[in-house]
Amino acid sequence: MSEAADVIVVGGGIHGCSTALHLALRGAKPLLLEKDYCGRHASGVNAGGVRQLARHVAEVPLSVASMELWARIEDLVGDDCGFESHGQVLVAEDDAEFAACRARVDDLRLRGFTHEELIDRAELKRLVPAVSDYCPGGIVSRRDGAADPFRTTQAFRRRAIESGARLREGVRVLNIARRAGIWHVATTDGEFEAPVLVNAAGAWAARLAAMAGEHVPLEAIAPMLMITARVPHFLDPVIILRGRKLSFKQFGNGTVLIGGGHLGTAYPDENATVLDWAKLTASARTVDELFPVMRGATIVRAWAGIEARTPDDIPVIGHSRTEEGLFHQFGFSAHGFQLGPGVGSLMADLIVTGATNLPIEPFGVGRFLRGIEPPGTDSVLE
Repeated sequence: MSEAADVIVVGGGIHGCSTALHLALRGAKPLLLEKDYCGRHASGVNAGGVRQLARHVAEVPLSVASMELWARIEDLVGDDCGFESHGQVLVAEDDAEFAACRARVDDLRLRGFTHEELIDRAELKRLVPAVSDYCPGGIVSRRDGAADPFRTTQAFRRRAIESGARLREGVRVLNIARRAGIWHVATTDGEFEAPVLVNAAGAWAARLAAMAGEHVPLEAIAPMLMITARVPHFLDPVIILRGRKLSFKQFGNGTVLIGGGHLGTAYPDENATVLDWAKLTASARTVDELFPVMRGATIVRAWAGIEARTPDDIPVIGHSRTEEGLFHQFGFSAHGFQLGPGVGSLMADLIVTGATNLPIEPFGVGRFLRGIEPPGTDSVLE
């Protein structure tokens, strides 16, 4: 016999867990299905950046709204998630990059956003004394910071269950079909049914979308990270670059996490990744040039997670274009961690009330589809 729920959420990353939590807080009875364990892939092994800084302009309203939830994350999930708000700094490495920073901040001001602030060389050196002297300035977002990604995902998972959500881990979806207004989800652990289905399946989300006739060009990627042995404290904010790929932060125990977008190879069918040591070497060289204090530091470990990237590097969020009662929440393209709390909340609003007060039009799956008229978009949970 089928097991019934109000909403089935497929995918136990931070986005799936957040949506399950927010649905439960709104009185729904969601069921979360995860093929491995929650946080197994990108949500549990990313750099943990809680970043409004330098986002695609379409993501800025979502990011700003999500930061309000990060500011009270312990109230929401019963855990501070290791969140520390020391700011994030985008470092300009030359005058051309600094001019681009100025243009970026001016553009955001015209759109009504003030969280990004242009800083000159003196303020950059005050915030990041160890940065190389050749850097002319950059941008700071002072409320930004970082959290522990696996701890955060587990906190959302735990609070979702405490709030009434059900969870099945180690359960893989085999097929989906909608009959008489109900989604029937066949899995390796039997069949489940609900009037609403949320596709938060990460790098595997395109397969679920294809079962509903929506063929999304989604690429499985493997963002790489490495961490050093302990070095004396020299850094509080998180550092990012845009000219070269780098994100960079120091933990309280002295270790330094190095990431920023260099990719290994993802094998989603095998749940496996292979590191690209030449690209990791390039990251280490960038660190060496930007922070002379790091010369001689020892790299002790490197790893990669499996994530989904869309062709335009922004996510797919919202209603299906082919099926009623199907919602998408995937393709965060290696920068979705900070958005998790806010997007989970807006997804719950969208499902329960049929609307959200955040602008999600740029994220519609329809941008990848042609000639497909959307189904009705009223609330599907009365």
